[in-house]
Amino acid sequence: MGKKHIAVAMGGYSSEFEISLNSGGVVCNALDKNKYEVYPVHILEEGWYFAAKNGTKHPVNKADFSFDNGTETIRPDAIFNTIHGTPGEDGYLQAYWELLKIPHTSTDYYQAALSFNKRDCLSVLKNFGVRAANSYYVNEGTEINLEEIVKKTGLPCFVKPNRSGSSFGVSKVHEMEELMPAIEKAFTEDSEIIIETALVGAEIAVGVYNNGNEIIALPATEIVSENEFFDYAAKYLGKSQEITPARISEEETQLVQQEAKRIYKLLNMKGVTRSDFIIENGKPFFLEINTNPGLSTESIVPKQVREAGMTLTEFFDILIQNVLK
Repeated sequence: MGKKHIAVAMGGYSSEFEISLNSGGVVCNALDKNKYEVYPVHILEEGWYFAAKNGTKHPVNKADFSFDNGTETIRPDAIFNTIHGTPGEDGYLQAYWELLKIPHTSTDYYQAALSFNKRDCLSVLKNFGVRAANSYYVNEGTEINLEEIVKKTGLPCFVKPNRSGSSFGVSKVHEMEELMPAIEKAFTEDSEIIIETALVGAEIAVGVYNNGNEIIALPATEIVSENEFFDYAAKYLGKSQEITPARISEEETQLVQQEAKRIYKLLNMKGVTRSDFIIENGKPFFLEINTNPGLSTESIVPKQVREAGMTLTEFFDILIQNVLK
């Protein structure tokens, strides 16, 4: 059997495209070259192309996601999706690849779209008893009643874009006069925003993945930000401690891992996800689930993989073998 052709999709159309390029680069370097021919494919607003090592750009034929590698036309056997944000984490590309019958490592299009929309995802999960903060939703162009918002969420609260990642456009609000500027900031990222009660407790992230039919939780990570919350600088510019395993009790660790696995199963996920929680009074409160979590050297899931005793090469191989089977 010859090597399988694996396209590593990276980039995207959102503020997260540079982070995605970092994630994609880590995946390209880590994939087993004895088993796979690896092709970094940049999906950007200015164009889709295979980025060859010699610097040449080979356009992707969107009719079948094929591209020239310099000597032949390649149609990938599978796609390793590392795009954060639109169109790789919100279902658009998943639906496109599924129409083309090309397997990919991320979850399916409906699950991606549902989980990318924080409002809709929370609405579904709360019906199954998943604990979450009180929340209030605002669409751009509608009347904004600040007193009504604070009555529902209290202060302090978080103002977030409803469909965005990497903490772009997120603010923590302590006083009423800070609320409107925070809402305007969030609207620069999305036309829908979510405002949530600021929970008090340890922030915990748990990676979950499937190996065939088995759902496995990775070791939990505790996030201790130097800033007010786990914002962009804390995530990517070293302004936080990410402690793996988390400094919580064994009972709390098991509770948060079980809840992360339950949410993965409830939402019918595939591939690797990262769920974020606040442990308040010993109970996990769900914040959000990321279906294409960061895989760069600074990212949480790679640290959890290493803590679990795996190399990234071994872990990424599991994700690809899941879909090739």
